Amino acid sequence: MEERPLARSVVARQRFGRLFSLGDRNSPSSWTPAIILGNDDEKLPYSMAPFEYSRDSSSLPAKISIKTRTNLTLPFDQLDTWAASEGLVLPPSLVESNSGEFGIGKEILPVSWQSLHHDLSLNNKNLVPSIIILTDAPQLANQKGLLSEALYIIRTRFPSSLIWTPGIGGPDNCAILTWMGVDIFDLGRSKHASSLGVILSENGPREVEESIDEDSSMKYQIQSWKNSLAATRVAIREGNLRELVEKQSISSPRSVERLRVHDARMSNLDGGKSGLARVKGQFHELRCHSFSSRNDPLIQDWRRRVSDNHQPPSHQSKVMVLLPCSATKPYRLSASHKRFSRSITSNTIHEVIVTAPLGLVPRELEDIWPAANYDIPVTGDWDIDELNTIREMTHQYISRNKFSRVLNHSGIDIVHESIEIIDTRKGLTAGSSDALEYLQKMVEKSVNDFSLEDPKESKHRLGKLRALSRFQHNTDDWLDGTGIQGRPPIFTIRKEGKQLALWNPRLGRFSFTKACLPLLAESNKFPIVNIIPEIDWRGDLFSSNVIDYQGSIRIGDEVLVYQNNQLIGSARAEAAGWEWPNGPSRLARAQHRL
Repeated sequence: MEERPLARSVVARQRFGRLFSLGDRNSPSSWTPAIILGNDDEKLPYSMAPFEYSRDSSSLPAKISIKTRTNLTLPFDQLDTWAASEGLVLPPSLVESNSGEFGIGKEILPVSWQSLHHDLSLNNKNLVPSIIILTDAPQLANQKGLLSEALYIIRTRFPSSLIWTPGIGGPDNCAILTWMGVDIFDLGRSKHASSLGVILSENGPREVEESIDEDSSMKYQIQSWKNSLAATRVAIREGNLRELVEKQSISSPRSVERLRVHDARMSNLDGGKSGLARVKGQFHELRCHSFSSRNDPLIQDWRRRVSDNHQPPSHQSKVMVLLPCSATKPYRLSASHKRFSRSITSNTIHEVIVTAPLGLVPRELEDIWPAANYDIPVTGDWDIDELNTIREMTHQYISRNKFSRVLNHSGIDIVHESIEIIDTRKGLTAGSSDALEYLQKMVEKSVNDFSLEDPKESKHRLGKLRALSRFQHNTDDWLDGTGIQGRPPIFTIRKEGKQLALWNPRLGRFSFTKACLPLLAESNKFPIVNIIPEIDWRGDLFSSNVIDYQGSIRIGDEVLVYQNNQLIGSARAEAAGWEWPNGPSRLARAQHRL
């Protein structure tokens, strides 16, 4: 009987962690992350454990089968069984060797470190398994970096498949492995813990507490799994999986290592390939409550882009002022920054806020993700790592942009071998009247020393929006010849009587109009999607109507839609570049049609 594919839809995404609904999307039977049961495992609710498996190793290569426990394939009329051969799996250390016999299957596909390097059939575009089994996951998990690399290869090659890593999952690392791309877990480690008389909890193995009638039976092991799966699903849905991962990682040295290695790998990739978002809006909170938050690829990406790429508004190229951050976001709404604003009497002064963990936030970027969203514990003291980050970023930023003078009101000692830096606090608090008076005096002196002239307010606003556009979209060409209207902080951008875009800080993005799309296309900086020539495009973008894409796509990006080499509209990305063009469910929501 022909094997039928699993029906699945993405309910929520965060990086490589995804919440899939399984079965009929109008009435799902289960969700991921989920558990797969062995033959002798306790039967759990379908919502928690939608699959069961059996493995026959009586002959080589071993055979494995997976059965759905409820109706999960169209037309949802029966249970399904999928079968596969594991192939001959060699140890990861023998990766250069080729056994010549790899995993074979249609809806379930066993892969190994060796097959990822030698099995050319994995390049077949028609190969779209429902579930991929990383058969040597326990061996890869014990060697630094190999598990992260294997999961990344599988996840990006098969974006619509579910991944199972047998033998390594537990309530204590469910969130971390989900963050790395795993969807399915088994009870192997929990059964082993039960046999040893300990409980594998969400915080790692622990002794049984007999005073409350607790024991190490599978009943209590399963309760830990329920708690962990629930927390992980909720975290993906609410967009705070990273926070849960950081909490969970401290359960073991191996988990800390695993997260650090994964962070380092993702930080070296383009943001679209590592799953970053460009737009979140001001109502999404980014909690940076642990040291691990600093290693988040999102934080590293911000630091790198500000240090290496960002250019201030053209009329703010001579003098920069460093200001301390505030708990209120955006900073300008805080009482302290309102006082700073009264002392900075010229709009030719480039304002940059020093903060952890982002390092530096230029004033024109304070409304965008993640600068408008982060939350950190405030102690009033900087640690060495924070100070080094701020100093290194500041040195790079002022050197690359060739400022002539820096007014340092941050309270952090900053030095530069060739650029004049004036401490405007002199040991006083940033908001003291004497410090603010001296800051104003140095601003006025700098204006005179460099003969700076304030541009009109409309030009000042346009200059800030140009700098913001360069940071978000790598171009400001579409703003040539435009004028700015509106009352701060919301601005309307017009050209020759036509509205091109709206800047709304609450959204943290430019909302482009239909009239602006040809200008965006001319810049050659916005991602492009090509759709099937024959269709009449009416809905959103899915793998079923997308042929390919060009450029880097982050979640929230404006994507230009082409058909037969003609620009026909735009859409906003709901999936990052690693899922394009073959990812499950909606990849982008349609915006405009020309």
